[in-house]
Amino acid sequence: MAGRDRADRDLASRDLASLNLTAGRERLKARIGQALGEARADLVIKDTRFLNVVTGEIAEGDIAVCGDVIVGTYDSYDGVEEIDGRGLTVVPGFIDTHVHCESTCVTPQEFDRCVLPRGTTTAICDPHEICNVLGERGLRYFLDSAEGTALDLFVQLSSCVPATELETSGARLEAPDLIRHMDHPRVLGLAEFMNFPGVFHKVDGVLDKLAAFEGRHIDGHAPLMTGKELNAYLSCGIRNCHETTSAAEAMEKLRKGMQVLIRDGSVSKDVHALAEVIGPETSPFLGFCTDDRNPLDIAEEGHMDHLIRSAIRLGAPVAHVYRAATWSAARGFRLYDRGLVAPGHRADLVLLDDLEECAVNRVIRNGRVVGEHSFGGRPAVAPVGLDSVKLDPVTVDDFAVPAGGSVQSVIGLEPGKILTEHRRIEVPAVGGRMVADPARDLLKVCVFARHGSNRNVGRGFVQGFGFADGALASSVGHDSHNICTVGSNDADMAVAVNRLIDLQGGFVAVRDGRILGELALPLAGLMSLEPYEAVEVKLRALRAAVRAMGCPLAEPFLQLAFLPLPVIPHLKITDRGMVDVDRFELIAA
Repeated sequence: MAGRDRADRDLASRDLASLNLTAGRERLKARIGQALGEARADLVIKDTRFLNVVTGEIAEGDIAVCGDVIVGTYDSYDGVEEIDGRGLTVVPGFIDTHVHCESTCVTPQEFDRCVLPRGTTTAICDPHEICNVLGERGLRYFLDSAEGTALDLFVQLSSCVPATELETSGARLEAPDLIRHMDHPRVLGLAEFMNFPGVFHKVDGVLDKLAAFEGRHIDGHAPLMTGKELNAYLSCGIRNCHETTSAAEAMEKLRKGMQVLIRDGSVSKDVHALAEVIGPETSPFLGFCTDDRNPLDIAEEGHMDHLIRSAIRLGAPVAHVYRAATWSAARGFRLYDRGLVAPGHRADLVLLDDLEECAVNRVIRNGRVVGEHSFGGRPAVAPVGLDSVKLDPVTVDDFAVPAGGSVQSVIGLEPGKILTEHRRIEVPAVGGRMVADPARDLLKVCVFARHGSNRNVGRGFVQGFGFADGALASSVGHDSHNICTVGSNDADMAVAVNRLIDLQGGFVAVRDGRILGELALPLAGLMSLEPYEAVEVKLRALRAAVRAMGCPLAEPFLQLAFLPLPVIPHLKITDRGMVDVDRFELIAA
């Protein structure tokens, strides 16, 4: 009986293989016939110009598409559907090489709607924000979501959950947990390997993850890494870095074979520092990424189109900027089917009114013009983590910092960067407790563990927020996403944190005990359940409220969200206390 069952399965398998071969053969016949002009192409962009990112030339002619594949260029074609390409320039679809969709404050489906019409046809995401809150449940949510997006969304498996042992996360993902998902069709490899101290100290659990993905793609995270440490890091098969912030740093990494992903997010804006690196020799080894970029910035400035436009305005050669954003990005991630306007490549195309301004006229994804219809019929993915803020209400006493030495370690913000300074500043004390001093732009900052495993509170001080009265609070706190709050007084900070508990996550601004603005992010405390247009409107109102408080920062909540990130130099704070990132250790209270 068992032998008959096995024979039946083998027969079914052969029948399926035969059907697949037949379907594949018919697809190829159609492509060949349309490429030869024996039949009309499914789609033709007529009389257009296109950028050849191999040669840098602007070519003229028709672009013919069969199904989802380009079949003709540098020639004339007739199409079943035709687009008048006169006055337009066609370029390959843009590739965001590293993005945390959660940081757009919307679901993957809304991220899709937000960025695809702006020319981003492929995105490579790391869901480590939601994984640090929900573990594999969050990872499965992203894998399920990625299978239904209109853009091509790939999911890198989060390598650092938690990012370090200097904080409390909501979950752990070890090598066996990741191996279970490594062959999923949406997975390319291992996401940014932030725990570089674990690499240098040869920690077994850290090396297990690298060993499990040896020979596959591994993303890097190497801020200010240089010399022998960079050599050691690269020797583990790590291929790229999106944390490069200077031209000199970029050149060392490029010389050592590391792909540099030029980032411009809502906080970290590195295009200005790295545009000079883009050239004919380097562009094949570059890429662009947004990392963390919210819908308000996307609405006001753009997505990948903004990065391309910015680099060109800064003097980078046009063809090499587009090469980095398309072909080079694809090659770096072994996506050999895209990134060129050329026969045999995926028909992911962006039609531009102006090449240098990267002014998007329309987008073609998989051979079809993108419109609102592109997002219909996608499978619904149920939200997860709607009860992820497991923190009891707080009181003003929870914020108290006992008086110690007058000179304390203070975090110094650098606007537009996630790097922070380690300052030594005199902090005043009143009634045996250290207090904020808004006159010197010295505010209190606290991090509350919110995952229910402990009641840790990290307390310290920060300079750079610039407001004299009130408090901000966020459940977005990279990477463990505990509740972070900064303020001039404990009472307002308590109101802000308690409001976040009620909302089950989000952003809140408070002054004089009154809530000035808020945005609810109930999905894992990271994402809204509303359309991206609604989130944009609420972020705009929240930004105005914070500016009215006197805060000069362009993105105060994202600057706040990076204060607990103990893998970025130099001084940070987690629920366990102040962290000297250079020493990779907690500072004794």
